[in-house]
Amino acid sequence: MRLRQKVLFLAITPLILALCAIALAVWHQSELLAQQQRATIQQAYLSSKEAELKHYVTLAMHSVAHLYEAGRDDEAARSEAKRILSSLSYGDDGYFFVYDMQGNSLMHPRQPELVGRNLYDLRDQQGQPTIQKLLQRARAGGGLERYMWIKPSTHKPVAKLGYVVPMPRWGWMLGTGIYLDDVDQALAKVDVQQSGNIHNTMLWIAAIAIAAAVAVASSGLALNISELRVADAKLKVLAQRVVESQEEERARLSRDLHDGISQWLVSIKLQIEAGMIRLSSGQQDAAQGVFEHAADQLSNVMGEVRRISHNLRPAILDDLGLAAALKHLGQEYTLSSGTPVSFEASGASDGLSDVANTVLFRLAQEALTNIGRHAAAQNIAIALHGDASGVSLQIRDDGKGFDAEGIALHPQRGIGLRNMMERMDAIGGRFSIASGSGGTVLSAFAAINS
Repeated sequence: MRLRQKVLFLAITPLILALCAIALAVWHQSELLAQQQRATIQQAYLSSKEAELKHYVTLAMHSVAHLYEAGRDDEAARSEAKRILSSLSYGDDGYFFVYDMQGNSLMHPRQPELVGRNLYDLRDQQGQPTIQKLLQRARAGGGLERYMWIKPSTHKPVAKLGYVVPMPRWGWMLGTGIYLDDVDQALAKVDVQQSGNIHNTMLWIAAIAIAAAVAVASSGLALNISELRVADAKLKVLAQRVVESQEEERARLSRDLHDGISQWLVSIKLQIEAGMIRLSSGQQDAAQGVFEHAADQLSNVMGEVRRISHNLRPAILDDLGLAAALKHLGQEYTLSSGTPVSFEASGASDGLSDVANTVLFRLAQEALTNIGRHAAAQNIAIALHGDASGVSLQIRDDGKGFDAEGIALHPQRGIGLRNMMERMDAIGGRFSIASGSGGTVLSAFAAINS
């Protein structure tokens, strides 16, 4: 995986993870809210049902109060009370029932087949003793009780909320109940709606996550394409500059060899031939003068060869080290340009490899060349410092400065700066440059054994 792909992956992965975490938190909170809302709705339904049941039982008690509270305990009064209660109803499945305290069914208008039967041991589908629980509630003074019972309109067992009260003078239990299937249906609709809302929310989060990932990937791709184009343009310019530099160096060597060494060698050859002619004709003194002049020219040729060799790679760098080579470079620049160059060295740079020494030396050469071309500086200072970690080089001038960042990003300019950066990157070093109206400071650091 390439670096750009790794960066893109590292940019998208936290985004996806964050959105997944948000989705999980939203889902969890939605589930909690849905449960709370369901419980609230259920409680509201049940509260209304409970109030409704109490009201119905109170009305039933009032309907037989003239018989029960009159103190009558005869069969006629009980039969009249059961007749009145059996005639009372509400809704499709609302009715009243009467049991004695032994579990015998005394009145049931919707299921008359149960009348006269003892249902004390009756149990529902879950094994719960239905009549026993109702009687227990009645003996405790009355109240609400939830149980399963056959719904007359559907003939299926349905959850039912009953309300019973005791009639101790007659030994009765009077009660009624409301079937809760409509409550369960309403809650089921609420559950479906809430599930749909949660599902839609998760879809929105997923869509946002996909859109965000696509946007990041598209931006990264566009940035890669843009940077690749800029990099290609810089690479083409750099390659062209390298070729031009090679051709310039070859042309310079050709001129040096042709204009200097070649002409001197031709002159020396002609002088040697003239000296040999004079020597053969017996002109000893004249021949000696010619040979002495040829020897002087040979010395000049040797100096020119040393100069060319020094420009290609200074021997002082290999013989005396980086500090001596930089000091000599500054002296030569002062002689050629007239701009004073001060040099200061501290510590030791012996631990640097030959490649690192060459890179720092070429860096100084390139810096002095750029200063001479663009800075119009009056003073230049070179400082070299070495310690156990590495060697740092600083070149400072008081020239007019430039926009270092803008030139470094320009595809057609700043080739020298990019050359310096690439040289330092090649040895794992650090390179920085700061420039302003007061001058420019170039800093480079190469680690020991780099």
